[in-house]
Amino acid sequence: MSAGGYFGRALIVEVSGRAATAAPLAIEERVLRSYLGGVGLGTWLLHRCAPPGVDPLAPAAPLAFVFSPLVGTPLTTSAKFAVVAKSPLTGLLTDALASSQFAISGKLTGHDAIVIRGRADELSVLLIDAHGVRLEPAPELAGLPASVAETSVRDRFGRGWRTAAIGPAGERGVRYATISHDGRHAGRGGLGAVLGAKNIKAVLVRAGTKVAVADQAGVLAAARDLRQRSFGPATAKYRELGTLANLLAFNAVSTLPTRNFTSATFEGAPQLAAEELHEMRGVARNSCASCSIGCEHIYSRKGGGSQRMEYENVFALGPLCGVSDPDDVFAASARCDELGIDTISAGGTIAWAMECVERGLIDEPWLRFGDGVALLRALNAIGSREPGLGELLAQGSRRAAETVGRGSIDFAPQVKGLELPGYEPRSLQSMALGLAVNSRGADHNRSGAYEADLSGDLDRFDGGSAHVAAAVGTEDRAAIMDSMILCKFLRGVFAEPFTEWAALLTTVTGWTVDADELHATARRIVRAKRAFNLREGATAADDRLPTRMLETPLELASGRVATLDATRLQSMVDGYYVARGLDQAGRVAADDLPDLLLDV
Repeated sequence: MSAGGYFGRALIVEVSGRAATAAPLAIEERVLRSYLGGVGLGTWLLHRCAPPGVDPLAPAAPLAFVFSPLVGTPLTTSAKFAVVAKSPLTGLLTDALASSQFAISGKLTGHDAIVIRGRADELSVLLIDAHGVRLEPAPELAGLPASVAETSVRDRFGRGWRTAAIGPAGERGVRYATISHDGRHAGRGGLGAVLGAKNIKAVLVRAGTKVAVADQAGVLAAARDLRQRSFGPATAKYRELGTLANLLAFNAVSTLPTRNFTSATFEGAPQLAAEELHEMRGVARNSCASCSIGCEHIYSRKGGGSQRMEYENVFALGPLCGVSDPDDVFAASARCDELGIDTISAGGTIAWAMECVERGLIDEPWLRFGDGVALLRALNAIGSREPGLGELLAQGSRRAAETVGRGSIDFAPQVKGLELPGYEPRSLQSMALGLAVNSRGADHNRSGAYEADLSGDLDRFDGGSAHVAAAVGTEDRAAIMDSMILCKFLRGVFAEPFTEWAALLTTVTGWTVDADELHATARRIVRAKRAFNLREGATAADDRLPTRMLETPLELASGRVATLDATRLQSMVDGYYVARGLDQAGRVAADDLPDLLLDV
């Protein structure tokens, strides 16, 4: 390969019976330049490697660990990787980003991506390094939390290996199970269930080679500059209080989803706020691998131990379920980590079930809003797929609502099957559009349009053409950051993001990249995601929000009533299609398909 930062190949691993075989897949330089890496390259690989209509939990369904040209460089926050697959929760494309040394070691096996297909005869671990791959039986790991499994395999195979593992929920096929590594998680969409369906408890990687960059001195200079800027005011919130700082701010402006989106303020928010917890329980700060920001905040737990807490897990297991006791929320978050399940989908599905109980649709009278003991009991039932309620909720809120029926789908907090994050769409209408049209479903990391809503430049209660532009812009920026890959918490340090990202890529790869090319790359990645979903049966009808958001006005603490009706949302969706160059049914135009390089 002539481009710096790349090997120009993916490793395709076929797991079958008691063995694994591997073959390199050459990736042309024009594909790498068109998709970069991470989520972008993973999307292209899924088009190529996933049979149309494949069941996400079938042996033929691929799971891809995808790296980027920046991995292994000293650029801050660059030690990240993407996991990409067809989601067992949504039936559509899903991707999750994570940070750890697994990213560096995985890439330095000599590949830009590792794609796994097939199924082992018994629970096993897959080992990959520069010398090849092998499958080792590991039945003794059954039922263990991912963190315990990681320790076990390092003791067995040596500490030079880096590990990504699943918990018991992934083994049992919970549709929102995660893949974990070094205490962090590739969380959304059920990637852990995909790996579990392959009977693989853990993937181990070991570095064995190097990859050159085009301009070593230039990369070092850029790394020094970016590190210095990462200590500035744009990241101060994350350093000082972490993402949990959003909780009180969102509560104050009536955009904190509470009790399954029946309210946007939570009376118990102060007890869960970062400001309170930092003063009373804060014990440490930590950083991801190769990161200078240090957003991770660790809090002490009742009875001993500690727990990493962020806005999304506190929102989903706290206000969304009406739980205000921090010890209950801490315990629930820790249990999600032990089981290996996504906190947002877990909280959203349980909150839906709590409302079903209130309405008499589910006969589990113990499952009530505000009951932390009930929350933990429900999580245990999900993790074990306990017959009855546990099995029902392990399917996620959309499938559970389809089973329960009686109008419960109207208040299931999901888009395309993925549970909503902690942003109230009726009071954040740029975000409402972003959640509705996003390829992954209801997702804040691939469409962070709430920033535009809260900037003061838009009327966040009255969506229109400016909100469409904001949603498209944030989606484009996310597409590049998720493919290069850089952490979203760095986004505020770039005055001219596309120009500065192009300069970084030029220094690493040796290509002459400019902002216009990266804008085109972002549009290509977004279209390729949509093209995959269309291939798998998605339609324009999926680009919508739950009926509750469109038919039930939201009473705010200020006395104002926020509304978002179907007509307004559809107008914004139509505007989004025009901005993206899609037809009226949300399809990629035939003339644009060659640009996606899907036949290469």
